[in-house]
Amino acid sequence: MSSSITYTSVLDVSRDTAEHLAQLLREHRERVGTRRNTRALGVFKQAVLVLRWFIDGTRLTQLARDNRVSLPTAYRYLHEGLTVLANHAPDLSTALERATAAGYTHLNLDGTVIRTDRVAAPGPNGADLWWSGKHKHHGGNVQVISAPDGWPIWVSPVRPGREHDTTCARTHGLTDALNRLAAVVDIPTLTDLGYENAGTGFRHPVKKPQSSELTQDQKAFNKVIRGIHAPAERANALLKVTFKALLRVSLDPAAITRIARAALTLLQLEHGRTT
Repeated sequence: MSSSITYTSVLDVSRDTAEHLAQLLREHRERVGTRRNTRALGVFKQAVLVLRWFIDGTRLTQLARDNRVSLPTAYRYLHEGLTVLANHAPDLSTALERATAAGYTHLNLDGTVIRTDRVAAPGPNGADLWWSGKHKHHGGNVQVISAPDGWPIWVSPVRPGREHDTTCARTHGLTDALNRLAAVVDIPTLTDLGYENAGTGFRHPVKKPQSSELTQDQKAFNKVIRGIHAPAERANALLKVTFKALLRVSLDPAAITRIARAALTLLQLEHGRTT
């Protein structure tokens, strides 16, 4: 007698999102010339496999067993789904154009470190490249731009967790793009003190002087900036709470780029909102 147990579960995502992903996978198969009946899974079952990994954090061994495919096949289907979704995430210029068209008064920028298991990558002066001293764990830094209400509209490629937010923003060309946005269409970007000296297009709290106190005006300014910028935390929370796959990535840290972009695409699909 078999000792395995079969049970029914419900995935917390709309069928429309699963069908949309299935359509994207179908179009991808057509583009690469996949012949009919040569895949172990149809596009809808593959879409469900990808969504289970994203939303529930289901292990690949479990997904392979449930779909009666080999583990390498499950990995291949997952990575194919990640690529298809990531390719539909907006690039920086598109995201900023949409924000301008939406008439936003400002944008929010915040970094998040996505935990990863992969280590042993030496950085400058022998430091561990993916170790975040601030968060006390290994991970990759991803920059997230959000609307005034904290809705994420763009995510950056991953950078090593040891890098400072300002360094990451400069590397991605964010500082130049957001300073230009403020100068041309008067849409500043609100941040925390992690982006000090990023440019005139950024608004962040005033740092307390080492040997004196902030003035009353500076304290009032900080209170206003922090209050308006507070919804930026919602953007990172929406991505990490919605998708358990973003809580800890056991794949190569470089894959965080595709995972974060794919998560943004899924979030926008599920809620029907891009700005």
